[in-house]
Amino acid sequence: MANDQHKEKAKVFSRRSLMLGGAQAALMSVLAGRLYYLQVLHSDEYTMLADENRMNIQLLAPLRGRVVDRFGVEIASNRHNYRVILIPEQTSSVEKTLDALAQYVPPDSIDRERVLKEVKKKRSFVPIPVVDNLTWDQFAQINVNSPDIPGIQMDVGATRDYHYGDLFSHLVGYVGAVSEKDLQNLEPDPLLELPEFRIGKSGIEKYYDTALRGKAGISRLEANAYGRTIRELNRQEGIPGNDVILTIDQQLQEFAAKRMGSESAAAVIMDIHTGDILSMVSVPAYDPNAFARGITSKEWKELVSNSKRPLGNKAIGGQYPPGSTFKMVVALAALEAGVITDSHQVYCKGHTNLGKHRFHCWKRGGHGKLNLEQAIAQSCDVYFYDIARKVGVDRIAEMSHRFGLGEKLDIDLYGEKAGLIPTKDWKLAVQGVRWQVGETYNVGIGQGFVLTTPLQLAVMTARLANGGKAVVPRLVRSIAGASPDETNRDSLAVAPDIGVSQAAMRPVLRGMNKVVNGKRGTARASKISTKGWEMAGKTGTAQVRRISKKERIEGVRKSEEKPWEERDHALFVGYAPYNDPRYAVAVIIEHGGSGSKAAAPIARDLLQETLRLDPLRRPSLDVLARRIPGESDA
Repeated sequence: MANDQHKEKAKVFSRRSLMLGGAQAALMSVLAGRLYYLQVLHSDEYTMLADENRMNIQLLAPLRGRVVDRFGVEIASNRHNYRVILIPEQTSSVEKTLDALAQYVPPDSIDRERVLKEVKKKRSFVPIPVVDNLTWDQFAQINVNSPDIPGIQMDVGATRDYHYGDLFSHLVGYVGAVSEKDLQNLEPDPLLELPEFRIGKSGIEKYYDTALRGKAGISRLEANAYGRTIRELNRQEGIPGNDVILTIDQQLQEFAAKRMGSESAAAVIMDIHTGDILSMVSVPAYDPNAFARGITSKEWKELVSNSKRPLGNKAIGGQYPPGSTFKMVVALAALEAGVITDSHQVYCKGHTNLGKHRFHCWKRGGHGKLNLEQAIAQSCDVYFYDIARKVGVDRIAEMSHRFGLGEKLDIDLYGEKAGLIPTKDWKLAVQGVRWQVGETYNVGIGQGFVLTTPLQLAVMTARLANGGKAVVPRLVRSIAGASPDETNRDSLAVAPDIGVSQAAMRPVLRGMNKVVNGKRGTARASKISTKGWEMAGKTGTAQVRRISKKERIEGVRKSEEKPWEERDHALFVGYAPYNDPRYAVAVIIEHGGSGSKAAAPIARDLLQETLRLDPLRRPSLDVLARRIPGESDA
């Protein structure tokens, strides 16, 4: 019986062994199948996932493209940014490290509060920028003493450099850090996520930001499970941004800015045939390098509190009554409408009456009897009151638009203003009241509701000088060596005709010649004496406040006796040479007083320097780039 029990136990053990062995075999089969699934069927996928856990891929910011003038002179480029980086885990005391570093850099250059906040937020091995934009001497001194400053690393990056400071600030603009608003408004680009990446914030830097930006590079880094970088596996550098070649002449720009001095003013010089802007100056200006490195609150307050508005580009964003520089447009409107001929005469006794209201001429005793050319030369207000009334405000407005006034000209910059050329319908729609004849009188002398920009006045003058061709202004010749036709408007093509007859243009241009070269011209003191360089033009003085009847009786105060902000704006538009026109200029001096005394001498000097430099006949960057090495200038 004991033997039977032994046999039964053996059978039970055998069955259990078989069941356990079968279960183990099944489990092993499952494990083997899973291993086959992972290591064979999905080997590539999991290898990639493992590599991704092991590798970090970082974007590398490309070098930003340069901005150069028409002759290749660098205006904006990149320079080395010498800086100090802190690795918190490599120092026993961040505070002591910052104290030691402060011995070698300006005391206000270290933002201790920011650094300490970042130390608390980030892992101890993550680098934290401490000081940027060190000089080479500072960088070298810290490098030599780095063993005594635990936790720091020296680094060399790239930062934007504006070689001429404030000279091109309103044209080229500046770069700055990417804001939340930028991320919402700009096209998606991984580069925008980089902490220290800079984009264009104004000027050419903003308008052509995408072209200047370039394409990102890639760095593959091996990292451990904590995210610590072990080594760089490989690197692919980014593609630098494209260079932007401007129409500007650096020498002429520098001369114009110096000639404008400390005024609150703007000037534009352009080629009357192609529309190339050779100089565009707005003063005072600002240093874009301050924005590129990070402007301080003190610097910002000084800029925004300046009454002369250094941050604004007056050349395209300043809107001013054109004053008497508008009289050529009024004359052409009257001639083309047939309401007058060039022999039309008006007697000026110093004022004219409309009902009970008296409209004065700038010359208190009057000019006597004048024809059209004489009225332009002597800038007689009474003459233009008369012809403005005859032609009407709507036909003046229509002619104004032919000359580029009252509308944006689509220059390669943001912030351009359209100005204002009023009509009867405009006033009724905006103010809800009908147009009055007295308002037409004011429009006739470029006052009242009329507003223009210096750029528009330069374009108006260019279209007058080139015989009525609708030339449009441009600031960029090419991008990355491409032709202007590929990157910009086809400004080099023959401009369309604006539809003004030469019979109407001739007496107006003769009048502009007499403004400067006639015996009684308002700008005769500013004529160019060099034979073949003679200038034609028109002065303008735009009131910023109405002169009361009491002031006229007691005697109008001289400009220098008034507070600066109550003085009239001074304007001048002109072109040269008169017999072979090529260059046009527009100048406005805010609160400068008289156009003949303040603006005309500056315009003369600008045109003389333009003719001396003659940038359109000097070999430009495009020509130099096509030359064969060793080819002589002959």
